[in-house]
Amino acid sequence: MRTQPRLLILLLGLLASAQACASTGRGPSDDAVRPDAARAAELEALYRARAEAGLQGAHEADIRFMTHMIPHHAQALVMAGFAPANGASPSIQTLCARIINAQTDEIAIMSRWLSDRGLPVPREPMHMPGMLTPEQLAELESARGADFDRFFLQYMIQHHNGAVTMVRELFATDGAAQDDFVFKLASDIHVDQATEIARMELMLEALAAPEPGG
Repeated sequence: MRTQPRLLILLLGLLASAQACASTGRGPSDDAVRPDAARAAELEALYRARAEAGLQGAHEADIRFMTHMIPHHAQALVMAGFAPANGASPSIQTLCARIINAQTDEIAIMSRWLSDRGLPVPREPMHMPGMLTPEQLAELESARGADFDRFFLQYMIQHHNGAVTMVRELFATDGAAQDDFVFKLASDIHVDQATEIARMELMLEALAAPEPGG
């Protein structure tokens, strides 16, 4: 849950207070101050219980988001992976390398989040917003040079818009994304992909612009 880090701070504060009382002799009475070791063990047990509850009590929307975003990212890796062999321009190849690096890391993070909760990690393609159809993917794979650049930008804008939609659906669901980790990951995905959409739209406009003197 998103309150878990604050709980840890509170527990550590209580522990420090108990230790201070024990070491200085201050407090309501000596009998009221528990031994440090017992107090520390009690606080640690409470924190661990809350942490385990957080693992077990994942919101259904959080699970669905992670489960769907993994294959969504996986298709982006396939799309970006076409660039070197398909004669993509240097700027497109740089963009593709950035996408591969970022989304490979995020797939690993989301897979670990699911595994930590004893949940299955998806291995097969799934249909989500923005996903390319088999026909679109084949068209991209067969394109070369400037055609590849244009198709890639068009289709990756479509793909990124789908991811942004998935984040908005998560945040619009009551009780979802209360876990700090889920909230930060989804927020980062939203910001990164919205930023890349704006960049790709400018690149696409530049491709469509007539050559100077033409």
